[in-house]
Amino acid sequence: MKEMTYRDAIREGLWEEMKRDDRVCLLGEDIGVYGGAYKVTRGLLDEFGPMRVLDTPMSEALIAGAAVGMALVGLRPVAEIMYIDFVTLAMDQIVNQAAKFHFMTGGKVKVPMVLRTQGGTGRSAAAQHSQSLEAWFVHIPGLKVVMPATPADAKGLIKAAIRDENPVIFIEHKGLYNLKGPVPEEEQIIEIGKADVKKEGKDLSIISYSKMLHTCLSAAEKLEEEGISTEVLDLRSLRPMDDEAIKKSAEKTGRVLVVTEANKTAGTSAEIFARVTELVPKARVARIAGKDVVIGCSPVLEKSSIPSEEEIIEAAKKLLES
Repeated sequence: MKEMTYRDAIREGLWEEMKRDDRVCLLGEDIGVYGGAYKVTRGLLDEFGPMRVLDTPMSEALIAGAAVGMALVGLRPVAEIMYIDFVTLAMDQIVNQAAKFHFMTGGKVKVPMVLRTQGGTGRSAAAQHSQSLEAWFVHIPGLKVVMPATPADAKGLIKAAIRDENPVIFIEHKGLYNLKGPVPEEEQIIEIGKADVKKEGKDLSIISYSKMLHTCLSAAEKLEEEGISTEVLDLRSLRPMDDEAIKKSAEKTGRVLVVTEANKTAGTSAEIFARVTELVPKARVARIAGKDVVIGCSPVLEKSSIPSEEEIIEAAKKLLES
């Protein structure tokens, strides 16, 4: 194992796949000379040249649409949209084109593209640069959606996404780029749709993903100090979702707390909650999610809009008492 940041793990995954397959190319705003808004693609232009690392105009519709076209003619593009908030400008290309070509051609055409973007709070970037909009894509048949929480998972999943024959929405969290963690020296491809138990427990299950997973792990450690054995399941993939892992954990503990940074109403927490109740009807289930508010620029307001460690601990104890 080697220690790497989340940012460098994704970059290494991109580099390895570009070395392995010359059909893999990158496109997006400022990804070449500048190295990307969060420096994930830094150095790749020098390595692979401007024909495979394309700086595009400031047009999300163009970026996503070009990626669809490139995939249709045999390339394997990895497109970057700087903030998930900006996908509003490319929803037709993603939802009506990328997600549907395979089905509308009777399986004769594939769209092997990856759309990298990032979301979440933590930088006081305010209302238009801090949202968690993954539920929009989870809702769409034909798309796959992954949200890794660790450097190892980020690398293993970006490689899997590039090799997948379907369009994959790869959502990174702006608060994770500097996170360091162990990454295998040998090649590791993580299957899309497989969750991972990050902590074993027997009294209560907490299900989460992306950066909120780390808040849940911290809360779980505090609960352990009070004698509450807490299991933490990292979904990693939201579409497809690992029903088998969810069922196994829910059956094991009998109580499940779903925690997401995305806001509560019609969000991913509702989908996960529903799946738990359908898979294990006898399980006691609760959820805690981001507030249904417009995210403020103030660090205090921003922090209060998403679940805190204290709120998770309180919700877990309340669930155990029920």
